[in-house]
Amino acid sequence: MDATDFLWMGTKIFFLVLLLLQVVPLMVWIERRGSALMQNRLGPNRVGPLGLFQSLADVVKFMWKEDPIPGHVFRGYYLLAPLISLVPAFMTFAVIPFAAPLVVGDRVFTFQVADLNVGLIYVLSLASLGVYGIIMAGWASRNKYSMLGSLRSSSQMISYELAMGFAIIGIVMIFSTVHLGEIAEKQAGFFWGLPRWGIFLQPLGFLIFLITIFAETNRLPFDLPEGESELVAGYHLEYGSMKFAMFMMAEYLNMFTASGMLITLYLGGFQLLPGFGTLLAWIQPIYPSEILRVLLQMVSFGVKIGFVMWFFVWVRWTLPRFRYDQLMELGWKVLLPLSLVNLLVTAVFINCGWM
Repeated sequence: MDATDFLWMGTKIFFLVLLLLQVVPLMVWIERRGSALMQNRLGPNRVGPLGLFQSLADVVKFMWKEDPIPGHVFRGYYLLAPLISLVPAFMTFAVIPFAAPLVVGDRVFTFQVADLNVGLIYVLSLASLGVYGIIMAGWASRNKYSMLGSLRSSSQMISYELAMGFAIIGIVMIFSTVHLGEIAEKQAGFFWGLPRWGIFLQPLGFLIFLITIFAETNRLPFDLPEGESELVAGYHLEYGSMKFAMFMMAEYLNMFTASGMLITLYLGGFQLLPGFGTLLAWIQPIYPSEILRVLLQMVSFGVKIGFVMWFFVWVRWTLPRFRYDQLMELGWKVLLPLSLVNLLVTAVFINCGWM
């Protein structure tokens, strides 16, 4: 790696970390304003224009708030748990591409921090580590409500990761790769008059994956590990100040990564939105530069991820929480059999040459 490659890598890491740090306060504001919009009220509107600085005020509050440690907890594990949840959340997005590579002379500039040929496996591996922080938090808190929340989280992860994995295998069968950049690139063009996006090639797989990412990120209607009505606050009951904020950061970053995965696998990844291709074809004869293509791909990816993140908020304030037995039945008796049926149908279609 020469100086140019090193500088490019450092630039990508810097902007990705900066982006991830902005996701949390922005999503907290959107969540508050979005719920207020749905409930016919104002939401935060005092600190800054439209309440935009309310999240920054919360950050200052969390940083300076008194942070006592309960005397009955297992101190070392109690302090380590939020970090174990947060670090994988920061690392997972590193392999998701937000634009196709840019070739300049003999150099290839990729728009993902780590261009791994096993990017899909990397994401699944790291994403499964976050639950260890939740389990550790529940156990180290030495609180029965916290322990029940962490046990719920672990069983929920096992139940829904199986269906998620089988849904993803359908995409891997079609595109014959686990490289996320190649999966996004192979969604270019059209298939039976529709964009060759994963959602049209794997509609059932898309639906299964969409449901499972809600369960994997502990978002309503699958937030049983927190379950305020029966578990007070679940696994983070004994946490406050910045330790509590780290759990919340991990949740929103996991939502961001899950949105990026959904887009890369099923919504064309960095493929241009309708109309952007026409705009690019119109401008390129006048200004023949690949930089414009990269910018339009980044904008397309950003619009898609913004819509999916809003969808998380929309569902949270629309659907009630499931009972725990309903959550388990949905995972084992509905989603898992459907994911196996999806694999069978996908194999038949591929063998018949219809995909």
